[in-house]
Amino acid sequence: MSVAQKEFKKITTKSVQEMKMRGEKISMLTAYDFTLAKMVDKAGIDVILVGDSASNVMAGHQTTLPITLNEMIYHASSVVRAIDRALVVVDLPFGTYQGNSKEALSSAIRIMKESGGHSVKLEGGEEIIESIKRIISAGIPVMGHLGLTPQSIYKFGTFTVRAKEEEEAEKLLSDAKALEAAGCFAIVIEKVPAKLAEKVAKSMSIPVIGIGAGGGVDGQVLVLHDMLGMTYEFNPRFLRRYLNLFEDITGAIGQYVDDVKSSNFPNDKEQY
Repeated sequence: MSVAQKEFKKITTKSVQEMKMRGEKISMLTAYDFTLAKMVDKAGIDVILVGDSASNVMAGHQTTLPITLNEMIYHASSVVRAIDRALVVVDLPFGTYQGNSKEALSSAIRIMKESGGHSVKLEGGEEIIESIKRIISAGIPVMGHLGLTPQSIYKFGTFTVRAKEEEEAEKLLSDAKALEAAGCFAIVIEKVPAKLAEKVAKSMSIPVIGIGAGGGVDGQVLVLHDMLGMTYEFNPRFLRRYLNLFEDITGAIGQYVDDVKSSNFPNDKEQY
């Protein structure tokens, strides 16, 4: 059943919480640069995540761990300059908040001051509650992230579905409640069974946004480059490709090469 949408001139943390209360699904995508962020915002997305996934899709690393705080600020600044409507959430990268709440606050302040982002996202539950509380106490909105947390990939050892067993599922639910109590305005849940994600979403007063977590949550997030088909080696079950830009772009570039080699470009109309 469709839900009537409210027109927001500007999406805020309050806006996404209102969407949950009305039963309106929240749309969220990543972006890392000015040009694509402008298109994403123009298309009407609610939330833009400047994800540490930039480490993978922009820099070619195998994990999200290598990206630095300075690099995240650079990407976030580029995105913020492009948007008019969307709420911008910026990932705190690995090593900038775990185990030291004062460093966490310092990292979050740098992101807010130097990039102009609207909020930050942290991975983890009870173990990072002190950092979350300290950041929120400074007036900085925090989005949580549970389930498969890519910054902990070497701990997990695999990208497989999380919380399939009862013990881990109970911990995820407990962690979600702790994040809500700490003041998080929303939570991302990644790659967990759909029934568990729906249970979490129904038990929370804050929005739960899923990636690989089924349709029973309050919204969805995907990596932009994946859903546009700019990447082609990553094929999880939860990914829907809306375009195949890898083939389109390589085909266009190949045509350009041929046209240059054959002196077909530029033609008479394309020169002065």
